[in-house]
Amino acid sequence: MAVPGTRVQRRPVHGVLLLDKPLGFSSNQALQKAKWLLRAEKAGHTGTLDPLATGVLPLCFGAATKFSQLHLDADKCYEAVARLGVRTTTGDAEGSVLSERAVHVTPEQVAEVAHRFTGPIRQVPPMHSALKKDGKALYEYAREGIEVERPARDVTIHSLTLALLDDVPDGPSIHITVSCSKGTYIRTLGEDIGEALGCGAHLTALRRTATGGFTAEQCIGLQALEAMTEDERHARLMPAEALLAEHTRVTLGAEDARRFTTGLSRRGTWADAEQVAVFGTEPASLLGTARVADGALLPTRLLSPPEIQQILESRT
Repeated sequence: MAVPGTRVQRRPVHGVLLLDKPLGFSSNQALQKAKWLLRAEKAGHTGTLDPLATGVLPLCFGAATKFSQLHLDADKCYEAVARLGVRTTTGDAEGSVLSERAVHVTPEQVAEVAHRFTGPIRQVPPMHSALKKDGKALYEYAREGIEVERPARDVTIHSLTLALLDDVPDGPSIHITVSCSKGTYIRTLGEDIGEALGCGAHLTALRRTATGGFTAEQCIGLQALEAMTEDERHARLMPAEALLAEHTRVTLGAEDARRFTTGLSRRGTWADAEQVAVFGTEPASLLGTARVADGALLPTRLLSPPEIQQILESRT
């Protein structure tokens, strides 16, 4: 088998691959490897996972990249392990130790802290993050030893379960299971929980178990993907409309579909809706997204005629 770096003949590929990102890979490294394996022309992901993290990373190819932003905004679920008593520069095991404190934590204290961090909370984003200030990522400032002020952000912890772990070689730790809104930093959550327990903490493991309705059970690892034939890899792709499961569905006849794909609004008896997935009937295919206001179907993101044709041809 060829190795990455070998020139391959790219081709149009459209759809969503649910990848179980491996430990040690950046999200972009995982994306580029999958893109190479599929020989895809265009690809993107739906939000980064740290190299320390594993788990659900939806990858978008071709037409599906037009809807990737929807899953940047999706709720997410994680499992993590936080080592108590040790703070690091990055909030995880990759950083240098900042301080060490004795750990005297009871299950009752852990339960009270879990309750305190459930619901709407405010977080100060970590310096080791991709957020930008003056056009420069915070992690770039951090690498230069520069600390910049970051305003706290509102996030929501939908559910939080904390459990003390006594048999972890690294030392006293807690297992964290969390469901949260977009923009939640689990490293920061782990650090804040450690401070609330009076001993500090940093993450030693992190796994995303779900995002926007996609779960780890649906995912495939890079090694398994590499071991497949090309046809088997393409069979793992979900259609672009898998990203639009929460959208209202509208189906147009041939003439309305043709006009819609040129960017023209259509009139109908549809109820108002902010998120609509629009399909044609002859043949059946996703055309794009829209919103409905006062009976008008107003295009927001459109597939191009070549993309629609390529998707149809891939089904034969």
